[in-house]
Amino acid sequence: MSADPRRTIGSLGERLAAEHLTRAGYEIVERNFRTRGGELDMVVSEGRWLVFCEVKTRVVGSRCGPAEPLDAIGPDKRRRLRRMAGQWLAAHGTDSPRTGRSELRFDAIGITVSRGGRLLRLDHVEGAF
Repeated sequence: MSADPRRTIGSLGERLAAEHLTRAGYEIVERNFRTRGGELDMVVSEGRWLVFCEVKTRVVGSRCGPAEPLDAIGPDKRRRLRRMAGQWLAAHGTDSPRTGRSELRFDAIGITVSRGGRLLRLDHVEGAF
């Protein structure tokens, strides 16, 4: 694990989100796609959907950032995520069986964990923005 606590918590949240998505029948296409503008947490597919999924994790009782994880996905973050999704599509194309979905969607997953890293709450908002 990283020495940076934010990165450690973020990695934990992404792992919990990936487990949730897999249990719900989604296929993980890619994780942590990096661009100059930032990082897409996950690209997943479900049926006709290609889904760009943003994951936000908070530790209960922490004073860092908004109290609720999903409150951290404001208008600026949404614009950056849309731009990065365009870069992902340009890099991967849409004609392969894994990416050639007929619909695109942006989901958000908010995760709250205890100070010890135990999952307390997971909110998955399909079509969040």
